[in-house]
Amino acid sequence: MFLQLVIMSLDTTLSTGEHRVKMQIVGFVSFSFLGYLCIGIPLAVLPIYIHKTLGYSEIVAGAVISLQYVATFVVRGISGKVVDTRGPKPVVLTSMIGFMASAILMFAAFKVEENSMLCLILLAITRLITGCAEGMIGASPINWAMLALGEKHTATAISYNGVASYSALAVGAPLGVLIGEHWKVEYIAIAIFIIPLVSLLFALSKKAVKGHFKAKPIGFFKVLKLVAPFGICLGLAGLGFGGLSNFITLYYDYFHWSNAALCLTTFSLLFISGRLFFSGKIDVHGGLKVALVCLIVETAGLVVLFMASHPNTALFGAAITGLGFSLVFPALGVEAVKLVPPSNAGAALACYGLFIDISLGLTGPLEGTVINVFGMEYLFLFCASIILISIVIVWRLLLQKGKNRL
Repeated sequence: MFLQLVIMSLDTTLSTGEHRVKMQIVGFVSFSFLGYLCIGIPLAVLPIYIHKTLGYSEIVAGAVISLQYVATFVVRGISGKVVDTRGPKPVVLTSMIGFMASAILMFAAFKVEENSMLCLILLAITRLITGCAEGMIGASPINWAMLALGEKHTATAISYNGVASYSALAVGAPLGVLIGEHWKVEYIAIAIFIIPLVSLLFALSKKAVKGHFKAKPIGFFKVLKLVAPFGICLGLAGLGFGGLSNFITLYYDYFHWSNAALCLTTFSLLFISGRLFFSGKIDVHGGLKVALVCLIVETAGLVVLFMASHPNTALFGAAITGLGFSLVFPALGVEAVKLVPPSNAGAALACYGLFIDISLGLTGPLEGTVINVFGMEYLFLFCASIILISIVIVWRLLLQKGKNRL
């Protein structure tokens, strides 16, 4: 598979044992790849479809896209609890069924295009179901790898899961555009049905595992409180990614540029490269130091996007943004998971992931409003300004950690 080939090509210096472990992790996070491929395929198509074909505003288009993240927020905590009590396999299976259901509704929506309101309502429901499926697939493969291979591989599992997710977005966005341009738009829904069906069959063949912990789990809201500082930083950083993924097609259209999907792909490829080449830096320097550097780089990339007067400059900005955002999730996530007992690892990752869901859920209406009030050209300046807050918080957490050691 695509992800496995990428890892194998870059990990030629590993020992046989290390290579085997990493390939096992790839086997688990491949579910994220297939799940996020279902998310990525319509990502560059639906905003334009809602705005241009159905005739709704950028705010409506952004709000419909962001409904996915609202549903993900609701389901994420539930899925984390199920993972801790029943194991990750049932959650992964349910996720794939959800993606298949969303594909069926999306197909129906495209068939009633003449009735724009009905089409929009069906697409909104589709986004909600997709969000539920994403909430279940989110951290489940990471937990599956941790339970099967041991907690010492947490950072690698988190990093590779991100590689899987954004590899899928890198492949999915242009694939969706390609399908939309060369075939009927309904074929997008057909592709989204077939992919999770394959993943479902693959998941059924894998051994189910669940944790057996001596320590009593702590309450969900206590876990949420513990991981909140790290999650808030992640959520603020996610506004940059959310702005790029939700609005880059409209941004390119505003400036009369072509190949917006290439911008998403460039972001994703540099994101993947950052995860593969630099994830080891988290164990060497610590999550907070790595996160601080990454947030600064992401901010610089967004400033380049804001100042871009040519699509090639925008691609460069997207590349820097992707490289910067690449290690924010695993760097802060490793620090967050350390704060809870192993019996709450699934809940901790789920709670931590809630903040990126909140961020991406707010992206559509918040940044759509910024576009309407200030203009499309100020989108990425706004994103960069928000991430400055995250830099300050991480800096304070780093100082606090240093004082605690004294």
